[in-house]
Amino acid sequence: MENRQHGAGAAFTLGALLCAGFIALGYLLANGIVTIKALERTVTVKGLSEREVPTDVAIWPIRFTEASEDLNQLATLIQSKNHQVMEFLRANGFKDEEISLSPPALIDRKAQGYGDQNVGLRFSGTSTINVYTVDVDKVRAAMGKIVELGKAGIAISGQDYEVRTEFLFTKLNDLKPQMIEEATRNARDVAEKFAKDSQSTLGKIKTASQGQFTIENRDSNTPHIKKVRVVSTVEYYLSD
Repeated sequence: MENRQHGAGAAFTLGALLCAGFIALGYLLANGIVTIKALERTVTVKGLSEREVPTDVAIWPIRFTEASEDLNQLATLIQSKNHQVMEFLRANGFKDEEISLSPPALIDRKAQGYGDQNVGLRFSGTSTINVYTVDVDKVRAAMGKIVELGKAGIAISGQDYEVRTEFLFTKLNDLKPQMIEEATRNARDVAEKFAKDSQSTLGKIKTASQGQFTIENRDSNTPHIKKVRVVSTVEYYLSD
């Protein structure tokens, strides 16, 4: 009996010691992790790069609408005015390969179930001539002369959503390397200023991420000039 009691007591003592040891080890490990994290000081900064660039592609849709009581007469009228518009474009320096003609949209107003059956002219037709060119300045110059078509009896539709002139910048890949380098350099300048103000030393890069490039009009009045923008986010190590 005494041997059993002695053995049980020894086992209890051993268990207690082991438990205390695990608690102590856990405490030390926890404090060790806290110490490591405390030493891993970092700063996260953003660097911006911007460019103003001229566009290199212009898409210019020219649209007009005509109406007539006779469908054949309407088709002939649209064909004639298409010719006038194309001659206007050629006179302003556009080549035939830069000009394309979309099929006209012809509507029978009295055939529309929801339309007014008392319309004056039964048929209407809309025609669109498209200009696609890399000569942006030529488009801008010709747009300033579009009133000549009005004098010739062609009522050109305004710059609404469907016939809005587009100016595109397609050479982003040529700018990416320099802009990424500049954004990263600007981020480092900010990080170095922060390190100096906090009496720290800037270390190596821990993480870095590049934001998306954005291309927007410089302003609403100059859509032919774009603003290209990118932001890089960089995290640096800091040390005392």
